[in-house]
Amino acid sequence: MISLSLYSPIPCSYLPKRFSLSTNKPFFHASIKDQIACSGGNTWPEETVVTPEGLNRELMPKHVAIIMDGNRRWARSQRLMPQAGYLAGARALKLVVDLCRKWGIQVLTVFAFSSDNWLRPRTEVDLIMALIGDKIKDEIAYMDRENIRLSIMGDVSNLPQSLREVITHAENSTKNNSRLNLVIAVNYSGKYDIVQACQTIALKVKDGVVKSEEINELMIDNEVGMKSMQLPHPDLLIRTSGEVRVSNFYLWQLAYTELYFSQTLWPDFGEDELLRALHVFQERSRRYGA
Repeated sequence: MISLSLYSPIPCSYLPKRFSLSTNKPFFHASIKDQIACSGGNTWPEETVVTPEGLNRELMPKHVAIIMDGNRRWARSQRLMPQAGYLAGARALKLVVDLCRKWGIQVLTVFAFSSDNWLRPRTEVDLIMALIGDKIKDEIAYMDRENIRLSIMGDVSNLPQSLREVITHAENSTKNNSRLNLVIAVNYSGKYDIVQACQTIALKVKDGVVKSEEINELMIDNEVGMKSMQLPHPDLLIRTSGEVRVSNFYLWQLAYTELYFSQTLWPDFGEDELLRALHVFQERSRRYGA
């Protein structure tokens, strides 16, 4: 059975037979409509959160992070050029974004390009940069229509000028959206994330803004990752393709994140695989060291 939490009535004739209606409260402390009103953004029809069969709404992760691995191997397995793998991976991402939006997940972070990936052949890097720019540009209208906010995490200063312009436009166009925060990590390094946080705090100590003995975890928390958005740490990290490592991603933020490693190559990762990961997540006991 799939349960729906409704902000406004939907005629039952529009619902598949396997859907049922529930009045469970959503994750958001205020309704989407209230959040939009407070932010001064656009207004959308009030939205529906779907809870898939067998999952507990109260145990759904608020923040899911994904290392999208296996695009090139998928292309080789299909006897295709690498570009085909990245295009198929982009389609998989669109599906996962839509599922997270429907299921009430508040934040989805995906690792699109590591700072270590500059070591790849120049032609491949250029292809990835062009694809990221094209896909972001193509999906701005979709994200705005579906109330999705896009943010880019990483050092954008080294990205092509054309890509930086697309990023700026997309972030500005979707900044008031609130159904799902989609964070794409581009030219991101978990190690550098921690280093820049330490540098920022060191400057504050030097300038007398804070004392060295006042430095604590919360202070570092406020300087890493999407510090301007104050996002929660990931509840669930998914890595596809069978590799079992975190690859310099969210090193500070993964302290108590549940890890799930899928054998599925990213372009083949779909609804069934995401549901499997969420089921495993909900079966675990999160004790946070207790």
